[in-house]
Amino acid sequence: MKSKKNLTRFTYENAAFEGWRLCISRSGTTFTKYFPDKKFGGPRKSLDAAETALEELKTLLTGAKRVNGKLTPAAIKKAETLLAKT
Repeated sequence: MKSKKNLTRFTYENAAFEGWRLCISRSGTTFTKYFPDKKFGGPRKSLDAAETALEELKTLLTGAKRVNGKLTPAAIKKAETLLAKT
């Protein structure tokens, strides 16, 4: 499988981790979450979970308040909570 915007595929022969990494930056804040194949039941299911989380995160960040061009602490906490649930 090929990487997509904000989603990167990690597959190493000699490493313990195989899966997808979600990484998105908005207004100076970077959000990262890993979606391992083992936890989600395979590469396709982990990709689906990562894509779902990415869409929810984009929706949240699009409507989030900003102060001086930066996300508010409340918006950052909501985004981190959203990622922690997945």
